Amino acid sequence: MAIAKKPAAAKPAAVVKAAPAAKPAAKKAAAPAAAKPAAPRKPNAAFMKPMTPSAVLAAVIGADPLPRTEVTKKVWEYIKKNSLQDDANRRMINGDAKLVAVFGGKAQVSMFEMTKLISDHLK
Repeated sequence: MAIAKKPAAAKPAAVVKAAPAAKPAAKKAAAPAAAKPAAPRKPNAAFMKPMTPSAVLAAVIGADPLPRTEVTKKVWEYIKKNSLQDDANRRMINGDAKLVAVFGGKAQVSMFEMTKLISDHLK
């Protein structure tokens, strides 16, 4: 058997509570970035350490010791200068005689695999 609920009695209009007054906005603290100028970002020391390229890689970028970042830049300059990026898939690098030696005999590698293969030629 179901128990019937009694209908709720309507409250008189005078008893209805008014909406609470809006609270004053809390004071916002000044942004910490505005207080201090942003310090220039310092490069990681491991990336900036000059590395000596192997003889195979030196044929592409030169024999001078360079940081890893500069080695990557020089390899990309060589790739763009000799139009070695694949036309259909720009992520793939087509190796010429010098780069095939750097790539471990592979004729084509992805740009992500390329950085791994280059790091094997740095001491």
